Amino acid sequence: MTKTTSKARYSCYPFMREKSCLVDYEIRTDSLTTRIGEALASLRIEKQREEIAILERLQPLAYHLNGSVRGRMAITEQDLAWLDDIYDRYITRRDDWKNFYLPQGTQGAALLHVCRSEAKKSYRALHMVSQERPVDELLFSFLGLLANVFFVLAVAVNQNQGIEEIVFHSKSYGKG
Repeated sequence: MTKTTSKARYSCYPFMREKSCLVDYEIRTDSLTTRIGEALASLRIEKQREEIAILERLQPLAYHLNGSVRGRMAITEQDLAWLDDIYDRYITRRDDWKNFYLPQGTQGAALLHVCRSEAKKSYRALHMVSQERPVDELLFSFLGLLANVFFVLAVAVNQNQGIEEIVFHSKSYGKG
């Protein structure tokens, strides 16, 4: 058997050696998409049906975020409106959103907090891209809201499982 070699075999990503911040953004959104898959696996074990359905729709959207700068814009106003509706639906389930909670709880909730952090990192990477080239504001809106949606989903998953949130009291900000 003859072994065939190609440059693709040794390249994990064709744009890896570019100097553009776009590469970092695409790697960040790839990581976000992967983390959503990890959260999905845990939520399936925890039988969080409503949140599973949301993540199943969000995961391909995260990959669409990935290509929407280098390629064609694949995030739509309808996608943002759907995400906005999700946020509104979850935010009305609690009245104590003035607190910030430690990222903990069930495995699924903890992974949703990881997704929240990945969305924020993706937002920051997108900001760096916007210093080099024009970026559609819709992508910023979607990523910012996405981070907030992951937070409310994490809190909901903990609530569904009877896990109490732990309020974080900052010594650095707010009243001393």
